[in-house]
Amino acid sequence: MSLRFKFETVFLLVAVVPCMAGEKAWIEVVSPHFRVLTNGSQSQARHVAREFEQMRFVFADRHPQFRLEGGAPLTIFAPEDEATAKMLEPFTWKAKGEKPAGIYHHAWEREYVMVRMDAWSGGAHEVVYHEYTHSILHRNFHWIPAWLDEGMADYYGFSRFEVNRILVGAPPERYRMFAGQALIPIDILISVDHGSPYYRDWDKVYRFYGESWGLVHFLMSDPGMGRGKKLNDYAALLQQGVESKKAFQQVFGDFKVIESQLDTYLSRSTFQAGVLPNPPQFDEKSFVARTLTMAETKAELAGFHLWTHEHEGARRLAEEALKEDPKLGFAHEVMGFVDFEEGKDAEALNEFTQASSLDPNLPLSLFAKTMMSPIATSNDQADEDSFHEALRKVLVLNPQFAPAYVQLARLALRRDDPHAAFAVSRKAEQLEPNRAGYHVLSGQILRRLGREKEAATFAHFVAERWPGADHDEAMELWNAVSPEQRPESEPLSDAAPKDTLSMDGHIATLKCGDKDVQPDLTLARDGKPFVFHMKGPFAAGFSDTIWYGEDHFSLCHHLQGMRAVVRYKASADPAYAGDVSEIEIRDELPQPPAKTVLTNAK
Repeated sequence: MSLRFKFETVFLLVAVVPCMAGEKAWIEVVSPHFRVLTNGSQSQARHVAREFEQMRFVFADRHPQFRLEGGAPLTIFAPEDEATAKMLEPFTWKAKGEKPAGIYHHAWEREYVMVRMDAWSGGAHEVVYHEYTHSILHRNFHWIPAWLDEGMADYYGFSRFEVNRILVGAPPERYRMFAGQALIPIDILISVDHGSPYYRDWDKVYRFYGESWGLVHFLMSDPGMGRGKKLNDYAALLQQGVESKKAFQQVFGDFKVIESQLDTYLSRSTFQAGVLPNPPQFDEKSFVARTLTMAETKAELAGFHLWTHEHEGARRLAEEALKEDPKLGFAHEVMGFVDFEEGKDAEALNEFTQASSLDPNLPLSLFAKTMMSPIATSNDQADEDSFHEALRKVLVLNPQFAPAYVQLARLALRRDDPHAAFAVSRKAEQLEPNRAGYHVLSGQILRRLGREKEAATFAHFVAERWPGADHDEAMELWNAVSPEQRPESEPLSDAAPKDTLSMDGHIATLKCGDKDVQPDLTLARDGKPFVFHMKGPFAAGFSDTIWYGEDHFSLCHHLQGMRAVVRYKASADPAYAGDVSEIEIRDELPQPPAKTVLTNAK
């Protein structure tokens, strides 16, 4: 996992969150698969829930093999107007530019949607359905190229729901851009990644999105392409590890031929949409509805702020919720993570313990409590058994929560049982196939099993497809395998920044300050300390297997003793080693305890 920091923003990002609009309790509507919270009308929330159920049905019908639910539950916030949306999304409303009618927040532990009810019919649903499609795809593919990811998201995101049918593949407005414009060459289009100008530069982004939609629509609709069958064959090759261009040519043929066919296809003035006739009729009146208490309302809003990284709002609302109802488990959970992110570990553990006691159905509280307790690192057999049992209870509450399987794999390694470790690591991969670090973990375990060729295959798969810290972590595994055990492949390269040096060690101290204090990192290597300045901006990354993951990672807390790779520009000042250009935090594989060797005394 990679991030880019201007270092001060990590620690000083504070929003002044306005008071909750109207100070009234919100309404909860629960359909078979979705939960909607609104300060608008109950009928509006029921309508939103019904359309999400219809959207989910599209995937169930078109892709029956897909896993549609993940380990991060989705909650839909449906504010009645812009004022409430601004309260939920203060940073968005502070930024320049047009304000969105809908936002989808992807996270590891919880996912949130914000859709304005006053803009639902004006396009808010298209934005969130696009992102909902991304979530479904990432839940089912080990890796997916950017063109297919975005093209599929637009293909499904503009689905239209009518009384007795659903239209899939209706064209977005930007399809009109094709008129009179040359296409991006296919071989370039399918090679675009998240660092490409076509993914970042404003003048190129819409061409990329539009043509990605057009290519997916062509492959899904054209009889010569099997109306999607060839696209499924291509996707299957990608999951087997075949390189994207090779897989494309193997399935679809010559780039220039496909490019010509696509140009002809997109020159038409109308496009056919797929029709799903007689979809299930979801009875909105059957959805369970209730009015939350004020404490529950504030706790839910606090959770939204927490998992969308608006820390100030999360703390204030959680504190208010607990004043109104000190026995509300979810409010304690939010406070636990707020304290954790501030490095207040004793307070955080206390909050998670209370949350689990007050509400035994909170898997995140139980997981955090378990990971912060001494049993998480103890080599005592009784503690290891308790740790194993607690993780299993987490999985009873949320069977698709992959981080618990990662920790079971690490426990099995501590117990010197790499076969068991590999089995549960593969389960984590299955649940979250888009997390590169989970593939690397399985590769590391394979190497410990002596299966070096397979380990190298796992390393190559990640290093070839993911950038940043994920790539670098995979390269470490690749380089650790002896050359004769590596499969033949195109050369893989380390992607270190220009004019930088690299140092590997363990974090002794990491001093975080405010904007007037220089943050410093001290790395211990070969028994010596090396001090680095972190002025920013600089890149930062971390292993996906760190238990609190992306949602709560900070460079300020919980890193002492962890292995780090620092890339830096050397300093002319002998008082410190250099200025950080990149820092990557590694989650080292645990070692089994050393065996005691007994000898006979003479």
